[in-house]
Amino acid sequence: MASVLVCSSPLVGHVTPMLAVAAGLVEHGHDVRFLTGQRFERQVSRTGATFIPLPPEADFDDTSLDTAFPGRIGLKGPKGIRFDIREIFMRPGKAQYQAILAASAERRVDAVLAESLFMGAALLLAGPSGNRPAVINCGIVPLSLASRDTAPYGLGIEPMPGWPGRVRNLAMQALTEKVVFGPVQKYANEISRDSTGSPFPTFFMDWPRAADHVAQFTVADFEYPRSDLPETVHFVGPVSQGGKGTSNGTREAELPEWWADLDAGRPVVHVTQGTVANREFDDLVRPTMEGLAQDDVLVVVTTGGRPVDSLAGPLPGNVRVASYLPYDQLLPKTDVLVTNGGYGGVQFALRHGVPLVVAGQTEEKAEVSARVAWSGTGINLRTNRATPEAAAKAVRTVLADSSYREASSRIGSAIRASRGVDELADLVEGVCRDKSVERD
Repeated sequence: MASVLVCSSPLVGHVTPMLAVAAGLVEHGHDVRFLTGQRFERQVSRTGATFIPLPPEADFDDTSLDTAFPGRIGLKGPKGIRFDIREIFMRPGKAQYQAILAASAERRVDAVLAESLFMGAALLLAGPSGNRPAVINCGIVPLSLASRDTAPYGLGIEPMPGWPGRVRNLAMQALTEKVVFGPVQKYANEISRDSTGSPFPTFFMDWPRAADHVAQFTVADFEYPRSDLPETVHFVGPVSQGGKGTSNGTREAELPEWWADLDAGRPVVHVTQGTVANREFDDLVRPTMEGLAQDDVLVVVTTGGRPVDSLAGPLPGNVRVASYLPYDQLLPKTDVLVTNGGYGGVQFALRHGVPLVVAGQTEEKAEVSARVAWSGTGINLRTNRATPEAAAKAVRTVLADSSYREASSRIGSAIRASRGVDELADLVEGVCRDKSVERD
């Protein structure tokens, strides 16, 4: 039995996939502790893991980031990104790091499993490997490792083949590291020296490269090929509680009274903005409803937990709305998913062979949306706020062109064949055996 410490920043989009990790490792018989924000204690306990609260200086309420971090209000573009990385993720790193050390002092930790923006785990890598637990980075967002074959992470730019692409990538990477994020890297080095006595182990966005392993929660078919990919990267597939398949990110939900309408013969278009970025339905939900109001399709909307009546006003006759729906039952009946591009939700659709229309340019969504277009599984609208005309045109194109469903079905087959948490458990057990040999 391994002693595992699972770590996540206190944001629901980061915690949710790590809950699946914790539950799967508990099922494999491991001793699992989970270090994250106080408001997630109940969810952690349900996995069977032991909850450890983050120190107050590393905890915050992610339901209102502008309240928790008022300095971010009004910031856009690179300034906004730099502020969020520095204040929301980098500044808590020292307290996160100290919490890992405290947990290790209380009881042996064989492996630390951390999502990519939990900087306390990156600080753990600043020292010699013999004096720390094994560190496994859990790739809850698209693979961020710098490569000669890809543009810098976060820009949502697809690969360009050949030497022109490599020249472009090299120039853009230098600009990103030295200019755009140079101040953030300087701050990362200050935090690391203050915490560990050594500078940050890598460029801050590239820290998973220094980990013992990277468990990327996708399949290779949905990630850009890299000729310089480290051997430590493992495409384990999406994770879910129970260790099989992929997480759907939905709760248990009763079927609505209109459920039989899904089998009436019209193409089903499901539109959602997920459970986080769902405060402004004018971003994607309303434009899709309006754009398809006269089409012979059934538009199925989920409000991501918000009340159904939050979609105020009269709705087109071909629209059906629910707060939540069971994706395992909905997606087999869905012809196109229109989404703002959350990593888990997109891959759950792909698992069912559903093609996509994506409109998301914040957080990891720009990178997810770019991969949808690159893989041929859907259309990237390249915006956060779609127009009715653009949304409708994209949906009609995906419905008419079978290549999108064919590509989605191909990647879906790879996802269904992936092992998820089971393969991650193999990695944990392997590094623990290695550490045991070192101790002997």
